[in-house]
Amino acid sequence: YLARARGAGMIVADEAMEFDLEGKPIDEQGRRMFGERFIHSEIYKARPDVQAVVHSHLTSVVPFSISTKPLRPVAHMGGFLLHDVPVYEIRDAGGNETNMLVNNNVLGAALAKTLAQEAVVLMRGHGMVVVGTSMKQAVFRSIYTDVNARIQTEAQKMGEVKALNEAEAAKVSATNDASIERSWEIWRYRALLNTPKL
Repeated sequence: YLARARGAGMIVADEAMEFDLEGKPIDEQGRRMFGERFIHSEIYKARPDVQAVVHSHLTSVVPFSISTKPLRPVAHMGGFLLHDVPVYEIRDAGGNETNMLVNNNVLGAALAKTLAQEAVVLMRGHGMVVVGTSMKQAVFRSIYTDVNARIQTEAQKMGEVKALNEAEAAKVSATNDASIERSWEIWRYRALLNTPKL
């Protein structure tokens, strides 16, 4: 399921569209679709464990997609990152003259391959994709990828950064997964408070 192409802050539940694993709508009804739906369809094809995909253009992560500094798990809540976050290079699959959008199955499959078994993949000069076993987990990971990126950016101004090692990251991730409901409760509450009446 993916919303029809509309401003994210304006989407309501009945605007969700169902797509198959090729990114084709089940019942288009003349609605405009997001071209980047192939990000979602190809990841779902490649990763049966994934039940939710978030794609965003967070400015906090883009610098890590275009520099030699990898995004790493540096903060407690970023333990799900586990390793240096991989970066998808669209030129490898689409050549040197793309519009930087993952708008077909070939580019989506290449992105899914770069993601591999990780929770997050950056897209060079574009943004990121985050996956989860549930919508709540994917949103949690998206929010804390942003937090982790901002912390790492600030810390790098002071010198060398100490990242979590793989064992720490794995243990932190398991602990944090157990508290997702608590975080989701407050985010949902805030979202409902700020939702305009359409």
